[in-house]
Amino acid sequence: MDLSQINPILLLASLMVAATPILLAAIGEAVVEKAGVLNLGVEGMMITGAVVGFAITVNTDAPVLGFVCAAIAGAALSMLFGILTQYLLSNQVATGLGLTLFGLGVSSLIGKPYEGMKVTTLSKFEVPLLSDIPVIGPILFKHDPMVYVSILIIAATWYVLTHTRAGLILRGVGENHDAAHALGYKVIRVRLMAIAFGGACAGLGGAYISLVRVPQWVDGMTAGAGWIALAIVVFASWRPWRVLLGAYLFGGITVLQLNLQAAGVPVPVEVLASSPYIITILVLVAISMKGSHGAPGALGKIFHATH
Repeated sequence: MDLSQINPILLLASLMVAATPILLAAIGEAVVEKAGVLNLGVEGMMITGAVVGFAITVNTDAPVLGFVCAAIAGAALSMLFGILTQYLLSNQVATGLGLTLFGLGVSSLIGKPYEGMKVTTLSKFEVPLLSDIPVIGPILFKHDPMVYVSILIIAATWYVLTHTRAGLILRGVGENHDAAHALGYKVIRVRLMAIAFGGACAGLGGAYISLVRVPQWVDGMTAGAGWIALAIVVFASWRPWRVLLGAYLFGGITVLQLNLQAAGVPVPVEVLASSPYIITILVLVAISMKGSHGAPGALGKIFHATH
């Protein structure tokens, strides 16, 4: 065992990269659930975004276009869920699970010709002046643009939800859709917009895995990231900054356990591999127990418009 080979600066920098796909998926799902909709299809939307983003990038050699198309693909798949649950009033849990299975199947079909291929990834963007600061610079200011975009999405989501009329309406719809409808707000329209946003974020998260973290296509490469994102949303009490904390905690433990394995720590590999899931859930449960915010009042409930 040789712990000296673990570089703490590189470790902290790597956790931001490891956390980004889950962070993107989780903040999108947080908005969806704030609107009163439970979409369990995050994994399916992520894997769809991963394969679409990869395929577009391979054929165009333009990673930015790949991310854009991945977001569109995730949003399009989420609209299938939206139509089924908001207009046809299907069960949200069953439809979300079906969406995950559908996404996994479609990704396998689309991704078959791309197995084993490499792809052009995003180059790192070093923030002028700030990236030169010792210790802090390499950790925070020498990443690819999507790391910064994910943090901006968190900040923008927090601001919209807490300081704008649109955010107030969305939260109102999620708490009591009948009251919101009685006040004249378009409940289904608000929820469809939230669902589309969640799908786009999940698509971006999936594309980040296939274009940055593992710049090649591997069938089923999201490996349960969508389910972790769902858990983080719940245990973070639907608060954007807690979502950020939960995603970074999971990313940090994931990177740490990989480094510990490489250092030869005398702990079974299975224990180390499962530690990110166990520790993240335990910590977020402890955090959520202290908070006063529960689930949105109308979460998962079917809305019947009355006239």
